[in-house]
Amino acid sequence: MAPAEMATNARLRVRVRGAVQGVGFRPFVHGLAHKFALGGFVRNDARGVLLEVEGAHIMEFVEALRRDPPPLARIDHIHLEPIAPKREQEFSIELSRSGKAHTRIVPDAAVCDACLDDLFDPASRFHRYAFVNCTHCGPRYTLTRRLPYDRPQTSMARFAMCEDCERDYHDPANRRFHAQPIACPRCGPQLDCSIDDIFESIRSGGIVALKGVGGFHLLCDARNERAVSELRRRKGRDTKPFAVMACNAASAARIGVFGADELRLLQSSARPIVVVDKREELAPSVAPGLSRNGIVLPYAPVHHLLFHAAAGYPADKSWRDEPHEFTLIATSANPGGEPLIIEDAEARAKLASIADLIVGHDRAIVARADDSVMTMIAGAPAFLRRARGFVPEPIELATDGPNALALGAHLKTTVTVTRGREAFISAHIGSLDNRATIAFHEETVRRMLAILDVRPEVVACDLHPDLYSTRWAESSGLPVSRVQHHAAHVAAIAAEHGVEEPILGAALDGYGYGDDGGAWGGELMLIENGAWRRVGHLAPLPLPGGDRAAREPWRMAVAAIARLGRADEASERFPQVIQATSVARLAASATIAQTTSLGRMFDAAAALLGVRLMQDYEGQAAMELEALCREPRILSGGFTISQGVLDLTPLLAALLEPTLSAAEGSELFHGTLIEAFAAWIGDVSLSLGHKRVALGGGCLMNAVIADGLSRRLREQGVEPLLARKAPSNDGGLSLGQAFIARDAARARIS
Repeated sequence: MAPAEMATNARLRVRVRGAVQGVGFRPFVHGLAHKFALGGFVRNDARGVLLEVEGAHIMEFVEALRRDPPPLARIDHIHLEPIAPKREQEFSIELSRSGKAHTRIVPDAAVCDACLDDLFDPASRFHRYAFVNCTHCGPRYTLTRRLPYDRPQTSMARFAMCEDCERDYHDPANRRFHAQPIACPRCGPQLDCSIDDIFESIRSGGIVALKGVGGFHLLCDARNERAVSELRRRKGRDTKPFAVMACNAASAARIGVFGADELRLLQSSARPIVVVDKREELAPSVAPGLSRNGIVLPYAPVHHLLFHAAAGYPADKSWRDEPHEFTLIATSANPGGEPLIIEDAEARAKLASIADLIVGHDRAIVARADDSVMTMIAGAPAFLRRARGFVPEPIELATDGPNALALGAHLKTTVTVTRGREAFISAHIGSLDNRATIAFHEETVRRMLAILDVRPEVVACDLHPDLYSTRWAESSGLPVSRVQHHAAHVAAIAAEHGVEEPILGAALDGYGYGDDGGAWGGELMLIENGAWRRVGHLAPLPLPGGDRAAREPWRMAVAAIARLGRADEASERFPQVIQATSVARLAASATIAQTTSLGRMFDAAAALLGVRLMQDYEGQAAMELEALCREPRILSGGFTISQGVLDLTPLLAALLEPTLSAAEGSELFHGTLIEAFAAWIGDVSLSLGHKRVALGGGCLMNAVIADGLSRRLREQGVEPLLARKAPSNDGGLSLGQAFIARDAARARIS
């Protein structure tokens, strides 16, 4: 609609859809209306924001609406409809209206600079108040029970505003105008312990359990080896790396290597943990055996207050940008692999044996959310875990389709709900191997369906018949779409890239139940119209011990030795492993189960090179092997390809060379894999006529492989598509399941 088409003093109805609730959108509209001397109203409803404006400068208003939305707003669509004038000169903010939800909640956002100014200003009523926020920052998703986003629908409903907060809330000139979580020390939530006591406990080497935005964290001094190793002992977490929190970007740059892209991620309002190369060692137990650290900046006011205490309570602002030595371990408080703890009473019951001090507060967390984890892969940001700061922001799909509920598989589980052409992926849930995580999975399904107001038409699950998520799908009463694990990995990439045509994909992964019931994990898949077809795979290796092989890499090394016809060398190669000889004989037998898993190939290589014989956490052997790789090298003749089957036996044989160091072996392994995958994928893509290939699966979190393979494919004229909006590991699996289930349903209808 051009400005000339609007008559002077015409009236316009404007429908705005997207992330436009809880971000100061109505105050923003109110301010624009006054700027352009327009009458009318604005209100939230279940579809987003509805407003009507009337006056001589309507189109200038619309242009400003599109151009300068509030910092946290995300506008998906603006619909304009001319209507009859009402001769209104005043503009008002009306009460919200409920109904079937077509809008969404924005993610939680780190405390903004203006609120930090208030936090450290002795003249402000928010001075040192751990729950300061405004329309541009603070919790949203984690405290909202239902839409539309208004205070009565949040966990702030129990806190009646004092006169000062009430005045700010109703003042259009105040940045807390209609800020739903607004509160101050007089009327809002309170920590049950002082900042001084929390800091003193950490400074003296103690471990603190602190309730934050999305749940409790365990904190200790990251430079105090005694404290960090004690945290490991108490939590029963032997070697899995801890994330660390640094005061600011300057402090983070002392311990990690940050480029411009990593710094943007680190300082974004989402505040993810960013995984970067180490620059300076912290306590040795922070990330043992790895070359990288996961670093996060403070995102809640209470975090900033702790760093202020560590800096000696300076009065000026300069300390906020200066480098500081004080660094915190900041790890999720979830003992025994259970979900993140969010209730004060549960924290006192379950964390008493871990934490020296447990600090809660009286603002309830409605939706638990772990920290998101990101890194740079193949030149762009990629998720290792997608949660706080990004959930529940949807991924836009290429087309509308049936509403689907997808349940993930077993490890790193998430849930996806589609609504029209939007796909909403839940926060990280975890592995469905205990009652608490299963209950959290069910809670997440209920919450997502309720808050999105979606009634699913199909439920998608993994092909594996024995998973809890599969059994839940079968008992749901909905039509069930069972999706092969690696087809879902490829489909997740297709979904986020808006691919509608048939797509070839490589799923480079650990384990997934195959169409034949086998243990798959290195697959070339063709996805088309909700169906999948395996068009290539890695040459299988024996899988001695089944699931135990994933925890004991030496078993895969023995399997590789047996595959090479050298089973009698097993005990000599692994004298510390009593069962090596018997396992080698088993691996050499004709009846042993086989696997095409790339993850198990990494395990075999790590054990053959003496890097890791037993794993304390998933992917440890592969991560430690990657940490040794500085310059990938190619082994001539290190692989063969025949009829879509990639055989890496020559490479495994080379790793048995006694003069090869672990670092040299890692470089040879990574470099040869890159060249082998490029040739393998290139051959199949050429034969099928595909110029784009989706690269998915957990092994694509290996930056050396992802970077090198992407480069080599481009050199061959093949465009690689990688995971950017969801993790390439099982955290993105539910997105692919939903994508295939929707396509399959459409195919059945047509």
